Amino acid sequence: MLTAKPMSRVLIVASRDQAVPIIQELYRGNLFHIEDYVEQGREGYEGFKIGTPLEGATEASTELIKVRAIENVFAIRGEDIEAKEKLGLPQIRSQIEKDLPGIEKEVEELAGARSKLDSKVKEYEQKIAELTPFLEIPVDLALLKGFRHFSVLAGYVNRNVSLTVPHEMQVVKGKDRSFVLAIVPEKNRAEAERLLQDAQFQAVTIPEENGTAPARTAYYTEQIAALKKDIDAINIKLAAIKESHTGLLVACEEAFRAKIEQAEAPLRFATTSKVFVAEGWVPADRTKGVSEALDKATGGKVFVTELPVDPVHDAVPVEYNNPSFAKPAQMLMDIYSRPMYTEVDPTLMLAIVFPIFFGLILGDVGYGILLLIMCFALRRVLKGDDAREFLVVLRNASISSIIFGILFSEFLGFELPWAPIIFSRHLNIGGTEAAGQGPAIAELMVLAIWIGILHITLGRALGMINHARQDHGAHRVKAVLANLGWITVMWGILIGIWSMFALPLMPDLSKLPVVAGLPAGLVVAAVLIVMGILFIVRDAVLEIVELPTIISHVLSYARLVAVGLSSVAIAMVVNYMSIGMFIGPGLKNLSILGIVLIIVGVMVFLIGHAFNLALGILGGGLHSIRLHYVEFFTKFYKGGGRKYIPFGMKRRFTED
Repeated sequence: MLTAKPMSRVLIVASRDQAVPIIQELYRGNLFHIEDYVEQGREGYEGFKIGTPLEGATEASTELIKVRAIENVFAIRGEDIEAKEKLGLPQIRSQIEKDLPGIEKEVEELAGARSKLDSKVKEYEQKIAELTPFLEIPVDLALLKGFRHFSVLAGYVNRNVSLTVPHEMQVVKGKDRSFVLAIVPEKNRAEAERLLQDAQFQAVTIPEENGTAPARTAYYTEQIAALKKDIDAINIKLAAIKESHTGLLVACEEAFRAKIEQAEAPLRFATTSKVFVAEGWVPADRTKGVSEALDKATGGKVFVTELPVDPVHDAVPVEYNNPSFAKPAQMLMDIYSRPMYTEVDPTLMLAIVFPIFFGLILGDVGYGILLLIMCFALRRVLKGDDAREFLVVLRNASISSIIFGILFSEFLGFELPWAPIIFSRHLNIGGTEAAGQGPAIAELMVLAIWIGILHITLGRALGMINHARQDHGAHRVKAVLANLGWITVMWGILIGIWSMFALPLMPDLSKLPVVAGLPAGLVVAAVLIVMGILFIVRDAVLEIVELPTIISHVLSYARLVAVGLSSVAIAMVVNYMSIGMFIGPGLKNLSILGIVLIIVGVMVFLIGHAFNLALGILGGGLHSIRLHYVEFFTKFYKGGGRKYIPFGMKRRFTED
């Protein structure tokens, strides 16, 4: 929590005849993050080379390609399939030998037949497209070909055309352009084309057909309908195969993928003719278990030891170490960047604060309930770990919106039966302002500013911790003091403002005693500002130009109120338009016109609130995460950590 999971660097040495049991055990354990060996004359690895794959790698790759080809036909993705039962490897081997060749042959034949039919359908559709311009021309298309002394010109023109050469011409008027079919003597072809070009002529090819365009179009339409029936029949057969063999296919893919990854593992090891060496990372609390498991798998014929770790210079892979509540927010962290091994991991803070920011912005019981229902509904559609984690984050945000909606007394822009518990956000739109009080905009803005002050202060304090961990010598002291300087400058400015003005929800320091002819608050503010600037300049002189950003970054948190008020305003406008302008007058006069007004009002209400909910989700999510990425993380967070990717897989469809 707040730091990455501690890692140990592990060295494994064994004879090459123990490679198979060691690789199998490492894969089964799914804990060993392999450091790929690179032949670059590393000290202590003289005479070592990259290993070669184990037996069976090529065959497994071939079989995996075949299985994935079948899955592509069915559009099967393992992450979208719910695992019902796990198949044992002996059972899978039996079914691979017995069933897979037949499935492969049948699917290949059906897919090939469907592909040919699809190609034929596209060919006929292309012919229909070529015939379409000639549908209004009542002539056998064969008669438009084969002239020796005449030329046939066909195409579209954008304005009226008049030919001054001998000709026969038929024009089919269209909405934006007309279709022209002209027959002219061959000797006058060039002149006719010039006149047609003046009318912006776009030539079309005369189809190679016998019969009229309507007759040939009808023929091809019938052929397409027959072909599609055949395609539908093939699709039914493929669907039946998919229904009965999906479990086997995803299990086969998982089994082949596991075999390939194990067979190719030596390509990541350092080897000689007799031994191999594997280096990697294991969570510190699991190192002993890995060592004991390898010792048992090889009968004691393996040497396992821990190597010294330099957290600053070694590229230690990073595994999150967060409570279950915060794990879904790791997806948002990875979008930005995974933390480095030695720095503070802000995932827990993001998991707590992001829903609060979202709730402050959306803050409506009705919208929160709708969003919560949407989250549960999407769980049946969206598959995969990332999608599930995103829905959990959205679920927490929707619960926060419901809580703040109760505090703000808001339900789809209406006021709930009780007065707002904290501040009112109800605006005076259509006479629907909250009874007895107006919107507390000033107080809400000050609340947002306080959030910004505390959030940025926390960020700078975490920056002090990170520099104390990661830097060395005099630079560490300067960097820590520089972050402290940013804090003192910000609070110095705040104390100065409080000493001059009385602001709601903020300390009033204007009544403090006078010291040396100046208010005590201003003296303290000046000392803090000067001290902070000195700390900042001592670390980096150019940072002085960034001092104005202190104000802009704090004021940026005002978006928590501004975006939320815009959502309230839209909701209240929708209510006023739908009820006050349509439904209310319609109910007073239940005539045909009144019923129409009620229907229009209901449509305005539903569409308007759906649009506002979409804007609320987008605005709440983007602005909440922006305040973390831009205002908060930039104060302390570097990121760029390597992801911990243990050798192995979490089996979903197979088991050893």
